[in-house]
Amino acid sequence: MSSTQTIIVLRFSAMGDVAMVASVLQEFSEQNPAAELIMVSRPAFKPFFDHIPNLIFHPIQPKTIHKGIIGLYKLYQELRSYQPDTIADLHDNLRSRVISTFFRLTGTEIKRIDKGRAEKKALTRASNKVFRPLRKTVERYADVFRGLGFSIKLSHQISRSVQALPDKAKALFSNQTTKKIGISPFAQHIYKVYALEKMEAVIASLSGSDYELFIFGGGEKEKLIAEKWAKTCQNTYNLIGNFNLTEELAIISNLDLMLSMDSSGMHMASLVGVPVVSIWGPTHPYAGFLGYGQQENDCIQIDHPARPNSIYGNKPCLCGVENCMDLIKPETIVNKIKEKLNG
Repeated sequence: MSSTQTIIVLRFSAMGDVAMVASVLQEFSEQNPAAELIMVSRPAFKPFFDHIPNLIFHPIQPKTIHKGIIGLYKLYQELRSYQPDTIADLHDNLRSRVISTFFRLTGTEIKRIDKGRAEKKALTRASNKVFRPLRKTVERYADVFRGLGFSIKLSHQISRSVQALPDKAKALFSNQTTKKIGISPFAQHIYKVYALEKMEAVIASLSGSDYELFIFGGGEKEKLIAEKWAKTCQNTYNLIGNFNLTEELAIISNLDLMLSMDSSGMHMASLVGVPVVSIWGPTHPYAGFLGYGQQENDCIQIDHPARPNSIYGNKPCLCGVENCMDLIKPETIVNKIKEKLNG
């Protein structure tokens, strides 16, 4: 296959999944510099792709101009102007299938991700669980490009990419003697969130050491919680609602470490090469969603025969009277972070 082909890449959500696509496309672009990528995703996620050469970002607006079949046909017409040679469907949902079908009818080659649904069901079912690591999601993404005839070998290594701090964040990083830790304590699904009072204990313990803490990720409700922590814990700063996504990525790139749930904070840190200590509950790294280049021994989790019972974290823990995440002690997290930073 010619390396000069134009590839339309479809992945619309969720935030962490789209960030993982960006990690893959960074390496794909390096290894296939003549290929042109048209990344189709939600406008909010554009900053993930801004630093990838030979990539054009094309927004999908599913709630307005691209709503319904008529809207998707309009999107198809927009994408046709790029004269794509192939379509890489990294989402495999109804919208991406409709768009792919429009292209297939004109003879364009389509490759779709194999999500391994049967394997994931076996990993999370209550009885006869098949507990083994599944293919990493980033490799499933890369498989689509391999199926289109491209060569791509993922390094599975984080690559530090320090960006210039936004002007209004420079004062927060003026002390060069302290380690900078990002805290991403929230998630889309409540079952993936470590108990807030225990997270506060983690923050309080770290804030009393030679660290500065920066809280990321959330809406108005989470912002109020983060502001409370910032007021009660020294060397702790709330960033929620104060920076846009581009600025947040730049700030994260200047951190020494990120503490995150199984959520987008982990994948954003991976994108800019920052190591992550992550906390897992009903989900599990074996499902393939560990942050790109992150280490499994930096995942904090409880061994239990009922784990995992959810792929996306939208189901409660089935570990018994006490939630598996509640069995994780704050000091375990603090000790892991100190070991990671000092080791």
